[in-house]
Parts: sequence; structure tokens; C-alpha cells
Amino acid sequence: MTNARTEGDRALPRTRGVVYLHCCPAAIAPHVEWALAGVLGRPARLQWTGQAVAHTHLRAEAAWTGAIGTAARLAASLRAWPMLVFEVTEDGTAASDGERLAYVPGRGFHRSTTAANGDVVVGEERLRGLLARAHSAEEFRHGIAELLGSAWDAELEPYRRGGAGAPVTLLHQVV
Repeated sequence: MTNARTEGDRALPRTRGVVYLHCCPAAIAPHVEWALAGVLGRPARLQWTGQAVAHTHLRAEAAWTGAIGTAARLAASLRAWPMLVFEVTEDGTAASDGERLAYVPGRGFHRSTTAANGDVVVGEERLRGLLARAHSAEEFRHGIAELLGSAWDAELEPYRRGGAGAPVTLLHQVV
């Protein structure tokens, strides 16, 4: 089995990742599955469980495989429901960096480049920009926290703990 599919003359490298649906109202769970299926090109049947942090809501995790950029397309498909709390990861490949997209209502999206071990990687140009903008140590600290997505992580952490040990569904993009 090859690790790439072809589109016209060019090979598209494959990657994998995980969709963490941390908090979803039960009424929209079928719509979320439909949105994921639209990106992946096949049905997405998730194993929903209760979210301990938000007792009337559900949570699910789904591992996926697909072309580079699938994480961004999955996250974009979930934007239709601003009450969702979610993260989507994409592993790096020889042709691309890894990434994590996090969404928290009221805070919006945070997109991070990630290393193979999951650490956030901040590029040189972003650090140079912060150095040019920050006029005090406090502004620099705030800028670093923003680049790392610290506020998103702080809000997501209770939801992450609420899903410890939850089942993971495997999703694959149609080739």
C-alpha cells in the first residue's frame, strides 16, 4: 500500500491525525458526523460518550487518515457550530509540518505548528515580529503566551481530562 494518492500528475502525501470533539450538544452530534464525512468522503460514525465537565453534552475522539491539509478542512467544517469545543491535529510528514487547530467558543481558533512529539513550534519570523512589537517584558511574556496558545490550553484542559479513557473511532479518507 502506498503512502500517497495521485491527483492528476502529482502525488499527495498522506498523513494522519485526531479530531477531539471535547464538548458537543447532543442535538447536533449527527450533524457533526455529517460534516466530518463530507471532508473525509465516507461516513463518520463516532462513539459519543458523556462529557463530565458539561453534563448535558457529549464528547468523541476520532483518528483519521487523509491528505496533507485534512486537519484544516475538518476544523473548517466544524465552524458551522460555534458552541463546539474541539481540537484537530495533523501529524507532520516529510513534506509538511504537523499542526494543531483548537477552537473554544468566545475565544475562536488557535493554529499551532507542532513537532513530532506534539510540542508547539514557533517560527523564527513570528519570534522576530514579537521582539519588534514588545516594548516591555510583560508584553513579551503575553506575546509568547499568545504564540503558544496558552489561553486555549487553559480553557481546553478541563475538557481534555473529562475525556480520559474515552473510546477512539478510526476514520479514513476515501482514496
